[in-house]
Amino acid sequence: MENSKIKEKLLSGNKNSKLEKFGKSLTFLCIALIVFVVGAILVFVAQKGLSTFYANGVNPFRFLFGTNWSPGNLGPDGKPAVGALPMFSGSLIVTVLSALVATPFAIGAGIYMTEISPKYGKKILQPVIELLVGIPSVVYGFIGLTVVVPIIRHAFGGTGLGLLSGVFVLFVMILPTVTSMTVDALRAVPGHYKEASLGLGATRWQTIWRVLLRAATPGILTAVIFGMARAFGEALAIQMVVGNAVMMPKNLISPASTLTSILTSGIPNATPGIQLNALWSLALLLLIMSLLFNLAMRAIAKKGSLK
Repeated sequence: MENSKIKEKLLSGNKNSKLEKFGKSLTFLCIALIVFVVGAILVFVAQKGLSTFYANGVNPFRFLFGTNWSPGNLGPDGKPAVGALPMFSGSLIVTVLSALVATPFAIGAGIYMTEISPKYGKKILQPVIELLVGIPSVVYGFIGLTVVVPIIRHAFGGTGLGLLSGVFVLFVMILPTVTSMTVDALRAVPGHYKEASLGLGATRWQTIWRVLLRAATPGILTAVIFGMARAFGEALAIQMVVGNAVMMPKNLISPASTLTSILTSGIPNATPGIQLNALWSLALLLLIMSLLFNLAMRAIAKKGSLK
């Protein structure tokens, strides 16, 4: 009897070890596949984007800081006119302004859902946030085109198409994302922080302002940068309301363009050669900015992690 039990244990141990090895191998293959796909995308976009510089003889500084975008034509020096500064400026302006507008609303909603009224916040605000996340971007763009653009046209004049319309549309789009991450950051603050503050005689608002928000600042900053990354890469909604005028932004109500709007409108009509290569260079610039946003998020999260 004892020998049979020992044999059963050995057999079960061998089976478990085999299953463990199989699980580790499968996990390693999945991770390797993800790394390979990401690396292949980076190499492919970099190869296509850099062809503008080594195949068409475009100066990288002229590409980054030039203001004339006309890939099918030559500039005064005989080089292709592929200045990306107007699109990059438009993308940066709408991204920063939409984040600045969304952050106070996200912090207020997060405080309400975690400290003031967690019960009603979870019942009312949480479903609303989830609904906003699930709305397709084309719906946001259509609402912006039919609601936001006429309001701005009536209030400020002009066509209504411009960076200001894009700011309002992106504000609504990134608000649920920033709010959800802000709520998670506030809930991640250890409970003894709040208890110690209240025990020392601080009021609820003093505790929220001087303790909870300060402790959750790294998480909130991560949420804001994550929202900026989404806003910077948004294409369809911003294309519908920004005007797609390839020129340096003069003000917030004049038509402008972004990297994504030029990409989505230019790729279907681009011909092989400098036109297509220039669009790939815009895609490479967009990818580099996305990587920088991700690096910033990782740095902030690592520096401000609660131990």
